[in-house]
Amino acid sequence: MANLAVMYSSSTDQWATPQDFFDELNKEFSFDLDPCADAQNHKCERYFTKEQDGLRMDWGGSRVFCNPPYGREIGEWVRKCYEEGHKEGTIVVMLIPARTDTRYFHDYILNRAEVRFVRGRLRFGDAETGAPFPSMVVIFRGPKM
Repeated sequence: MANLAVMYSSSTDQWATPQDFFDELNKEFSFDLDPCADAQNHKCERYFTKEQDGLRMDWGGSRVFCNPPYGREIGEWVRKCYEEGHKEGTIVVMLIPARTDTRYFHDYILNRAEVRFVRGRLRFGDAETGAPFPSMVVIFRGPKM
């Protein structure tokens, strides 16, 4: 059982994707890469760990599901998803907090991606209650996707 005090604090920036939520997206997109995962929480057979640093890897030609760390480096992940998601034969789907007032939202998402706002609050990991923030799914589609 997840420690809710830790899960809802700034002591963690990792929010495990609800499996049923991922499964619905996976039916639509057929993901083959999870660029920010670990051996316990990866959603695809091919994944990059923190040590491998998905921000430095090439995602071209992949169907990517990205639930990045929600801490200070989230803007770097949004930029990376934007850049990789515009490569030929690539699609990137991000699950992130719905923070429309951020610089990264205006620089990389607004009018540059498909945005789906999630109704209600997702329950991440083993949480018994919804997250303390709303979520959105951001989709970047490369040419011919």
